[in-house]
Amino acid sequence: MAEDMNKDRLQIGSPAPTFTGLQGVDDRRYSLDDFSSSEILVIAFTCNHCPYVQAYEGRMIEFQEEFGPKGAQLVAINSNDTRNYPDDDFVGMVRRARQKAFNFPYLRDENQVVAEEYGATHTPEFFVFDDRRILRYRGKMDDNYQDPEAVTRKYLQDAVEALLSKKEVTESETHSIGCTIKWRT
Repeated sequence: MAEDMNKDRLQIGSPAPTFTGLQGVDDRRYSLDDFSSSEILVIAFTCNHCPYVQAYEGRMIEFQEEFGPKGAQLVAINSNDTRNYPDDDFVGMVRRARQKAFNFPYLRDENQVVAEEYGATHTPEFFVFDDRRILRYRGKMDDNYQDPEAVTRKYLQDAVEALLSKKEVTESETHSIGCTIKWRT
């Protein structure tokens, strides 16, 4: 399963794999179709415990504040194994979302099927889909997870701005950095 992730990566130009019934921290169940009114959909594979994710949470909130009104929706999905990583369980997700005041849906992929179908490998890892739900960007948010003030390349923002302007994404893939997704064994 996890060993085959690189060959099963969702390729640029592929349609978004559908999902249904993912539990949100707001006690709703979500499917891909619930986001059909958004012009751009950003799926971010995240978790609670990864220091890379924690470093990006504020930037994810800022991204949604800026781009939500322009037609983009960020959705965070936690697929990590909770047996070996109990901090990533649903109760911890609810606590984290409240503590940080997430302004985007935070969903639980309990059986890890969504992460597998997307070919996600890291937390955080971002997938940007256009209005037809075709993958146009995958990778990291920017070029400096440690210091938001030192960022010189905003890959996610650039991709979304291009799509909102009906332009091609010039850099469609970057190598995600962060913790690896914690697969069940």
